[in-house]
Amino acid sequence: MLDQAQRILKDVFGYDAFRGNQGAIIERVASGLDALVLMPTGGGKSLCYQVPALLRDGLAVVVSPLIALMDDQVATLEELGVAAVALNSSQTPDEQREIAERLRRGEIKLLYLAPERLVQPRMLAFLQRLQVGLFAIDEAHCVSQWGHDFRPEYLQLGQLAEFFPNVPRIALTATADKRTREEIVQRLHLESAERYLSSFDRPNIFYRIVPKEQPRKQLLGFLAERRGDAGILYCMSRKKVDDMAAFLTEQGFPALPYHAGLPAELRAHHQRRFLNEEGLIMVATIAFGMGIDKPNVRFVAHLDLPKSLEAYYQETGRAGRDGLPADAWMAYGLQDVIFLKQMLNNSEGDERHKRVEQHKLDAMLALCEETRCRRQALLAYFDEDMPNPCGHCDNCVDGVQTWDATEPARQALSAIYRSGQRYGVGHLVDILLGRDNEKVRNLGHQHLSVFGVGKDRAEGEWRSLFRQLVARGLVDVDLDGFGGLRLSEQCRPLLRGETTLELRHEVTSKAPKPASSAASQLVRSEEREQWEALRALRRKLAEEHGVPPYVIFPDATLLEMLRGQPSSLADMARVSGVGARKLERYGAAFLEVLQGGAQVPKSPADLRHELISLACAGMTPSQIATQLACTEKNVYAMLAEAIGRQQLSLDQALDLPDDLLSEIQDAFLDGEGELPGVAEVAERFGKRVPAGVLHCVRAALQAEFEV
Repeated sequence: MLDQAQRILKDVFGYDAFRGNQGAIIERVASGLDALVLMPTGGGKSLCYQVPALLRDGLAVVVSPLIALMDDQVATLEELGVAAVALNSSQTPDEQREIAERLRRGEIKLLYLAPERLVQPRMLAFLQRLQVGLFAIDEAHCVSQWGHDFRPEYLQLGQLAEFFPNVPRIALTATADKRTREEIVQRLHLESAERYLSSFDRPNIFYRIVPKEQPRKQLLGFLAERRGDAGILYCMSRKKVDDMAAFLTEQGFPALPYHAGLPAELRAHHQRRFLNEEGLIMVATIAFGMGIDKPNVRFVAHLDLPKSLEAYYQETGRAGRDGLPADAWMAYGLQDVIFLKQMLNNSEGDERHKRVEQHKLDAMLALCEETRCRRQALLAYFDEDMPNPCGHCDNCVDGVQTWDATEPARQALSAIYRSGQRYGVGHLVDILLGRDNEKVRNLGHQHLSVFGVGKDRAEGEWRSLFRQLVARGLVDVDLDGFGGLRLSEQCRPLLRGETTLELRHEVTSKAPKPASSAASQLVRSEEREQWEALRALRRKLAEEHGVPPYVIFPDATLLEMLRGQPSSLADMARVSGVGARKLERYGAAFLEVLQGGAQVPKSPADLRHELISLACAGMTPSQIATQLACTEKNVYAMLAEAIGRQQLSLDQALDLPDDLLSEIQDAFLDGEGELPGVAEVAERFGKRVPAGVLHCVRAALQAEFEV
């Protein structure tokens, strides 16, 4: 059985060997037995049911919670020559009937269904008339009523054991603690399933957490070496998502917003663009994530603190699914802590639930203030022991300085107590620094014994100290008031002199070390030209086939081509990720690029992407035309299209005097109803204004009306 599985792995998927538990899982499921698989994102979960599906007779039914995820998997399998379809609400009745016919004829090997469709009596009856060889339940943690991805329809999947008693079932998830694992087993009736638990470690991800000072500036510093990389930026609120997407685009980083407040069609459009285009940043709330199968997301950044380590692990885990270097970067500050504590305080639910959530938030804060290896601390939370520091997080690489903060902490606690336990950090720092301002004077706080005792420390040091006191539970936030600080029971031993306190020492005066980017570690400068040529060919083929670029070949496969320099189709067949079907379809084209014989023409998407970057960099349309070797007319047409799609603002595209711009806008807005065409308005300006400029202004006005 395993020999056959190895052959399928190589011939269809193009890989030489199974990783970790994959071989054992595949052998068990292909033999007709049940399995529960816990494997981190990027660990190769899908192969655990796709290979058994090809080994067993009959149809494999895959339960998946998201249409985008189904479509992605189906596109990937079709490229490999595997007959796979998704049956979902986005299809017309005629399309659904055609799929049903193909299933009856036995032409389909894998069928992807949403749980709510699968559990309909009509669908179950239909499947009972077919030969079903396997059920795979993906994202199985959705069955847990304790989890944040709970889907009620998953609870009904337990009946598969009753309707199909002899069909093996495999449940898979990337995030499940002990309680959730037990819930999966109980609710899906998988008591006889073998459990396969892989390590939670994602060794290719570099973790960095920084204190939030000037978040936008800090983020731009992080992104400076990551131009052209795909990434996800998580923010807490919808407004912040919109603001940051606009800000990044203005700064020359193409970014799209994604949150539940946007229309469903726009969200779907942005998700498609993120999957299909390269180098986009998705700025999102936690509404974005599950089902994102894009393997070459090179970074995940957080500008706000996640509510728990589970959320942090799941969100950062969307980076580097291809196993290549990736970054998890986060900036966090005291306001994040206060905001989350207030949210928790105001949330519905019993006291027990709130205590659990508070415990999770405390664990998240502990990771932020951790002085030891971050990865060791993160894995310990998931009951996994890592004997030695990882050497691949900020604490390991930079080292952490600690200092004896006992006396300053007592001064800070005294300032809180003596001022009445009702003021925020800003006012407390003013007291400690001895600032004689209006608020201090009005309250008479210049007479406190602690007034001015902290003059020998910088404001940043005091703010860092207050943040760490809150994170360690020595100080509470008054959630009923206005976020003022008050003493907690835990600070008493410190105040009485019974204990000392060591805190992180943050060097705020020096510039932070530049964080080398994951992408810069991928290819060396001398390889860059050929690497970009391979990516350009991949983009061109992806557009022709209507699939995301990584479906043609993931970055890891391109990198192996680049390093291995195959000189024949036989050599190419040995590259990991090049199966028989892809070798036949694409092998010769990629060989030609590697041998330097092919000049890959730029696809329309490439040209658009380059044009936007050049316009953001301040180039004029004539300079862009020279750079892209095309006519100025074409440049104006592409600029107008980019403005209409809101990928570019009018200010970024053209440098027009204010009075001329107003005159042109008035010309378009003079009439009533729809905007007039460019030809009508052009007569008023003669040769004074190029037609291309008019096209751009009209596109900007049109975009405003559509918002």
